[in-house]
Amino acid sequence: MNSPNTTSLLNEDIKYVWHPYSSLHSDNPIFAVKSANGVYLTLEDGRQLIDGMSSWWCAIHGYNVPTLNDAIKRQLDNMAHVMFGGLTHSPAVKLCKKLVELTPEKLDTVFLSDSGSVAVEVAMKMAVQYWQARQLPGKQKFISLQNGYHGDTIGAMSVCDPITGMHSLFEDILAKNYFIPSPTCHFEELCHSEHLKPLKTILKQHHHSIAAMIIEPVVQGAGGMKFYSADYIKQAKVLCEQYDVLLIADEIATGFGRTGKMFACEYANISPDIMCVGKSLTGGYMSLAATLFSKEISNTISKHPPHIFMHGPTFMGNPLACSVALESIRLLEASAWKQNIKKIEQLLIDGLKDCQSLDAVKDVRVLGAIGVVELKQPVNMAHIQQAFVDAGVWIRPFGKLIYLMPPFIIKKDELNRLCEAIHHVLSNNMQQ
Repeated sequence: MNSPNTTSLLNEDIKYVWHPYSSLHSDNPIFAVKSANGVYLTLEDGRQLIDGMSSWWCAIHGYNVPTLNDAIKRQLDNMAHVMFGGLTHSPAVKLCKKLVELTPEKLDTVFLSDSGSVAVEVAMKMAVQYWQARQLPGKQKFISLQNGYHGDTIGAMSVCDPITGMHSLFEDILAKNYFIPSPTCHFEELCHSEHLKPLKTILKQHHHSIAAMIIEPVVQGAGGMKFYSADYIKQAKVLCEQYDVLLIADEIATGFGRTGKMFACEYANISPDIMCVGKSLTGGYMSLAATLFSKEISNTISKHPPHIFMHGPTFMGNPLACSVALESIRLLEASAWKQNIKKIEQLLIDGLKDCQSLDAVKDVRVLGAIGVVELKQPVNMAHIQQAFVDAGVWIRPFGKLIYLMPPFIIKKDELNRLCEAIHHVLSNNMQQ
C-alpha cells in the first residue's frame, strides 16, 4: 500500500504531468521511482523491480554507476554548460574525435544535438542541403522502410511508417516520402533480387527527387522489433551509390553494442554516408545525440552558399553530457562487452523459448541483448503493466510486443527472473 506521501505524489502527477504516449484520462498505472541502482528500480513504496528496459534502451551500464557519476561531478566543477556557437571545450572535442574513431570509416565529422529525433532531423536537413550545394535542389525526398521508426519530430515523423506507425494523425502536414516493404529476408539470410525489387524500382523511377534512404540497420525498433538481413543493407548501399542517393543509418537504438556489434551496420560491413547515434551514448545519464557524416558532405555544404549548415541547438555540445558520454564509451570498451552480449543472447534464447508454446504467442526472436515475444493480439496495457510490477520486474510492452533490452551488467539470475516473469504473466493473463 502506498504511503500518504506517495499517494500525494501520484495524485499531483495525475493533475500536472502528461507522460509520453498517454492520455490524461488513461487508466494505465503510474509507479513512482525513489531511486535506481544497478539493474534495480526502487519504488517509493519500497518494492524493487528488475529493469528489463534499460530506461528505453539507454542505461546500458545500469544505474548509479560510480565512474559515470564522477565524470559529471568533475565536469560540474568547471562548467555545466556553455553555448557552442563560437566556443568549444575539451569534452566535446574529445567526444567527437572518439566517435569518429569508433564508427565506420569515412564518417569524419560530428554534429552534436540533444536527442535522437533531432539527430535524424539533422541528418535529413544535411542530406537536402548537400544536394542543393551540388546544384541538385530537386533531391528533397527520402526512402524509408515500412515498419520503420525514426523519431517524433515533424521531419522524423515523415520517414516513420505512415500506416502502422504512431503518426498517422499528422499525415496531412508531413512531407510525402517514399516507403518500401520491410525486408522479408531474415537475419543471417542472404538477400535475393525479389527482396530488393521495390527499392530498385523506386530508385530507378524517382532517384532524381530522392536525397537519401534512411534505415535502422538490422533491427527495426519501435516499429515492430523486426530483425532482418544485413545483406539487404549491403545491397541497398550499392543501389544507393548507383543512383546517387545518400544512405543514412539510424543507429540510435542499435548503437554501442546492443546487437552484438558496436554498430549494427557492421554486420553488413558498410559505411553509411550519414549515421545517427543517441540513447546509449551517455549510458542513459543525459540527453545527447550525434550525427556523423563524411568529409565529402561537410566540405560540399561548407563550400557553397550559404556556406554554413543551417542548424544549431541551444544545448549542443553540453559539457556535462559530453563528459559522461566519453566515460560511458570508455567503460564499454574496457569491458568484455562482446562476450557479455553473447551470454545475454544465449540466456534470452533459453529463457524465452517456452513462451513459443503459449497460445497467445506468435513469435519469439532474439538478437544480441534484445529478446522479443510477439503476441497475436495487442496487450491490455493497464492490466499487463500491473501484472509485471506485481511479479517484481519492470517490462514496458507496446502493441503486440513484449520485449527485453536489459542493461549489459545484468546477472544470470536477474535475467532469468525477467524471462520467467514474461512466461508467468502471459500464462495467467493472455491465454486464449
